[in-house]
Amino acid sequence: MKLLDIAEVSRQTGVAASTLRYYEEQGLIDSMGRRGLKRLFEPNIALKLSFISLGKAAGFSLEDIKGMIGANGQPKISRDKLFERVAELDDQIKRLQKLREAVKHVAECPHPSHMDCGKFRRLLQIGTRRRTAKAGKPSAPGRSSAKP
Repeated sequence: MKLLDIAEVSRQTGVAASTLRYYEEQGLIDSMGRRGLKRLFEPNIALKLSFISLGKAAGFSLEDIKGMIGANGQPKISRDKLFERVAELDDQIKRLQKLREAVKHVAECPHPSHMDCGKFRRLLQIGTRRRTAKAGKPSAPGRSSAKP
């Protein structure tokens, strides 16, 4: 089995070497040793990095993704957790569709000033209420917005 050094992995996958080191620090991937100062990885590292990328694209935190990797390095994915994420995505899609319609209305609004438009003014009030409600609400546990 030919091990790949960190520069080769980065070149093949497009994942920065700094991100590879970070993923290793977080326990998402393992290096198999070193050649000089360069970390060495198994050839299947690209598949593991694809799994991490897919998890991030689906909105899972790195901690969530780490929990989806079994002791043998193979995916160990909870279907219940996936269904929870599907429900979250459905809610997000609904909110984005409403936002799209609101932005479209504002773009097409015939009033000379947006402030003359009753619908626009209602949208501003809704936005103010949401900001006020979120100001006192802590972020969801287990969610991290930090992304390398």
